[in-house]
Amino acid sequence: MELLPLNDYDRTLIGKLIGNALREDIGAGDVTSNAILAGDENGASRTIAKSALVIAGGDVFRETFRQVDPTLTLTILAAEGQEVETGTILAEISGSLKSILMAERTALNLLQRMSGIATMTRAFVRAVAGTEAVILDTRKTAPGLRFLDKYAVRTGGGQNHRFALYDGVLIKDNHIAAAGGITEAIRRARRGVAHTLKIEVEVRNLAELEEALAAGADIIMLDNMNVGDMRSAVNVTDGRAPLEASGNVTLENVRAIAATGVNFISVGSLTHSVRAADISLLIP
Repeated sequence: MELLPLNDYDRTLIGKLIGNALREDIGAGDVTSNAILAGDENGASRTIAKSALVIAGGDVFRETFRQVDPTLTLTILAAEGQEVETGTILAEISGSLKSILMAERTALNLLQRMSGIATMTRAFVRAVAGTEAVILDTRKTAPGLRFLDKYAVRTGGGQNHRFALYDGVLIKDNHIAAAGGITEAIRRARRGVAHTLKIEVEVRNLAELEEALAAGADIIMLDNMNVGDMRSAVNVTDGRAPLEASGNVTLENVRAIAATGVNFISVGSLTHSVRAADISLLIP
């Protein structure tokens, strides 16, 4: 897999994100390194996987060090999406030790989070292998990090749901309550958005599913249904609209959910409660 595909907008967005993160951490300066180092010390460091993981975020890691000191030399040794074992050297950085120490924490924070997301996503994708179900993320991302969170999901083998509120219609329970019902909510959405946008509707039971189908929903989200009801929903729908399972999805139950025949399974935990990958930077 190639490294993070960046157009000019993406580069600007990521550059600002990293810049803000570095300002948050360094502030007026690294008082520890300033006190201990004269500033002319050069050396090398290695970034090492402390557990098995799927690597994601190599370009972001590199850019963090570049913003601190463009004279540093950094070599990425693990490909994006590669599964590595404990002890694998992921990158080597050489140059000013003071610069390496200033960039270390921010660079690792981003690489660890992205690799953690990719690693968890890969586990879910593997769990549904052989079925037709596609693993999706959600908008439950860390504020300010959505671009990176969703990239990490793709790196792990999942796919992205809508990126934000502006690029897809998803009528949820509160929209339905505010509009006075599923049929009315869909009618208003059809009238109010471009014909190019698909309309997805959340339903909680088979009666709501029937209403959403009759009203012409393009995609239907089965919210917190049990496996039996999901299977019934697949039979009732009979291919008239793609079905997305959502709510309380875990590695333990995702295979059973996929076996019902749903088309998509959205997993909020990929990004909202991910465990960061265990990665260290060491100066020999």
